[in-house]
This record gives sequence, C-alpha cells and structure tokens, in this order.
Amino acid sequence: MFEPSVVRIDATCLRPDHDAPWQSKTPRSGNGSGVVIAPGRVLTGAHVVADATFVQVQTVRDPTRYTSRVIGVCHDADLALLAVDDSRFGDTTAPATLREGLPQLRDQVSVLGFPVGGEEVSVTAGVVSRIEVQRYTHSQRRLLAVTVDAAINDGNSGGPVFCDGEVVGIAFQSLTDAENIGEVVPTVLVRQFLKGVEQSKTVDVPSLSIETQSGENPTLRRSLGLTEPGIGVLVRQVHYGGSAHGVLRVGDVLLEIGGHPIAANGTIRYADRIRTRFEAVLGEHFVGDRLSALILRDGTQHSVSMELKAHRRLVPYNTHDRHPRYVVWGGLVFQPLTRDVLRTWDRWWQNAPAELLEQYTLGVRTVDCRERILLSQVLADELTIGFRARYHELVTAVNGVLPRDLAHLAEIVDAAEGLVTFETSWGGRLVFDSEQVAQNQARILERYRIPQARSTSLDSDP
Repeated sequence: MFEPSVVRIDATCLRPDHDAPWQSKTPRSGNGSGVVIAPGRVLTGAHVVADATFVQVQTVRDPTRYTSRVIGVCHDADLALLAVDDSRFGDTTAPATLREGLPQLRDQVSVLGFPVGGEEVSVTAGVVSRIEVQRYTHSQRRLLAVTVDAAINDGNSGGPVFCDGEVVGIAFQSLTDAENIGEVVPTVLVRQFLKGVEQSKTVDVPSLSIETQSGENPTLRRSLGLTEPGIGVLVRQVHYGGSAHGVLRVGDVLLEIGGHPIAANGTIRYADRIRTRFEAVLGEHFVGDRLSALILRDGTQHSVSMELKAHRRLVPYNTHDRHPRYVVWGGLVFQPLTRDVLRTWDRWWQNAPAELLEQYTLGVRTVDCRERILLSQVLADELTIGFRARYHELVTAVNGVLPRDLAHLAEIVDAAEGLVTFETSWGGRLVFDSEQVAQNQARILERYRIPQARSTSLDSDP
C-alpha cells in the first residue's frame, strides 16, 4: 500500500521550566509519525519535534534509526520538515505524492502511523466529514483543517492521511469529546509551508491580529450604516504591531478580505465550495505579503491594503523552540505573562488567578502595553522580607511608570537611583534600595543557583 513512505519518529525534548525560567525540565522522549515526501526529507507535525534536542527516524522496512535534523518548522500550522543526511535512508523508502487542493466530503481516507509507540505501522480508515477552520491545539491558531472519522491516537500525530494513493493531509490532533474524530492539516497549508522553507521565507501563518463581532443583529447593522443584507463583521479590537494596526480601526466593518465577501457571521465561501471562517484565506499567504480588504468606516466604503505580519497578542499563545524571557532583580523574578506561564497551574483555565485569565482572554496589545509583566516569584532573602506573599501578581508600575514590556522594565531598574518602588495589581507595594540590590545581586543569584540575572533576550515582538 503506502507503507514504504511512512516513518516512525523518536524525539528527545527539553522543555523550558516556566516556574524557574532560567532552567529546563528533565529531558523527555516521545514518538510520532511522519511521511517521506522527497529523498532525505520527512514531513511531520511541529509538536512531534518541538523543543527537540535529538531526533531519529525509522522506516517500516529498516530497523535502523537514522539521525535527522529539523530544517523547517511552522508551529502555527503544526508542521515540520526533517532532513536525513544518511544516504542509506533512501534505500527502503518511497516518497509519497501530495495532492493538489482539498479532498471532497465523504472521500475515503486512510490514516497511517505508529500509534501508542508501536513498532509496526497502523492503518485506520474513515471518510472526510468536514472541512473548515478549527483551533489547532499546538498553536491555538484558527486555521483550515480537514475532519475525518478515522482514529488518530498518540503516536499517529505527524503521520500521513492518504486518499486514492495521494497524501491529503497530516494528522495533528483528535477531538477529546468525540470518538474516532480526528483533525488533519490539509495539503493547501502543507504546500505553502514547503514553499516557504524552499524559498527561505518566514513560515509563520500571518494574522490580522484583530477581534471581530458578528454583524447579524439588524439594529446593530442599522447603527453601522450597513444596507447590504448579510455582509460584514464589526472590528472590536486591533492589536498593536499586527497586520491591521494603523490600517483598521475599532468600529470599522470588514466587508471583504482578499476579494472574498465576508458574511455577517464571519464566514467566506472558500475554494468555491466550503463556507468557513474568513481566517482561512490567511493560510494562502506569507508574512510580508500584502492583502487587500474592503471596509465600511463612518458610512463610507474604503479599499485598504495591509502588510501581513505574524500573530500578535498581549498574552501570547503557546511558544516553542525558544527560552523564556526573565529578569531577576533583588530577589524578584519577572517574566511576561504567556499561556505557557498560565499552564503551570493544574487545570489552569479554572485555577489560575482570575486577573491573569482575564488578561489572557480580553487583553489588548497597545503601543504603551505590549505585554503584561508578571512578578512570578519572590525569592526569600533579607531584601524581600515581608514581600513573599506578592508573587503571581501583575506589575502595574515601576517608580510610577507602567512597563510596556520586559525590556522596558529592565531599562527602568537599570537607570534607577535611590529607592525603587514596584506596584502590583493586588495593591502590593515593594520598595528596594537600588544600591543594596547592586551589592547583593550576585549573592542572591549564587544562593538560588541562577546562572545569570537575565535571559539572553529581553525584547518582545516588535
């Protein structure tokens, strides 16, 4: 059948420790699946090799595990490309063919891979049941996906989904609240990713970085001056630094995107045959491309053009393959609030502090507040006596100034003389003598075995 193109992937990963951002957790091993698409090239899921320090691949016909390296990764679309340099690898593999375009509903498909760590390839069968924009667990982005009713289990991830002898997608997740329902990255996204790797482009899937509201309510439509029935969504947030920043405004009505009319429920007719969220069109573009839009502003239609940029949020979604950013100063540990930090709480969506969850859900990135800074720890020391209870609070001011990002906080404390006052979101007030901090900083770092007071990079996204 198609087994010669399917491989097992074993990866050793070193995840960062967001409770102690200067160190990593214990290395862990896991396995997934992949498919050979060209000599020495294996396509798999980004989450299979995220934060990997060592990756090996094994074919169905050869028990040898070949060392490989990641040469391209798109965490947004959960895709990665591996290179295997050993020439023997190609002796027992046969590259698979990627289908052009999307499959049809009710197409018969086969999911191949190595679920639950098996040594033999597994095949499960099903049909295409739906094609629409879905949330990708790995990145939390909403992108086009193909739903199949074939089982996708642990270890299947990154494996190919075949239809009529061609790969129609890469398995990336299953639905936890349904039986034998899996999600597949379609080849329209796969081909865009591979094109980006080949052309050395940024392979992040661009985002408008806006929040919209349905335009279905008749009274709302009348108040906005919308006369054409069933068209248009209201722009309710525009994130600083995103594609729409400086082009769209809160209160604009988005009528078309890339030539696609946007229905009042936020959907477009995609590929002339499916109706799905308008974000689907972004998967056809690279960061740096320009995208046209038609908007209604103050009762007048305007054609606008945006330079597409990577996704921007006040509190970023999952991050991978990078070290956390942090500052340790006077026994205080600061880091940006991210979804990764929130996930340090068990059942974080219920148990993380409500103010942090509110920032994650509703926070808007602005020029004066590009990320929220969390006081994540207060290390026990003579300088922090009486302050130990103030951890897991947001920094609202340093010497009366709201830090716009972590680099700005570092600038403020570096330039400070005399007393330095930190104010926190729960009304905390932490006061330090900058000279005492300078005299004791090295001792605090040594006491807690912290190799350096700051991460190598402090800058947030531009």
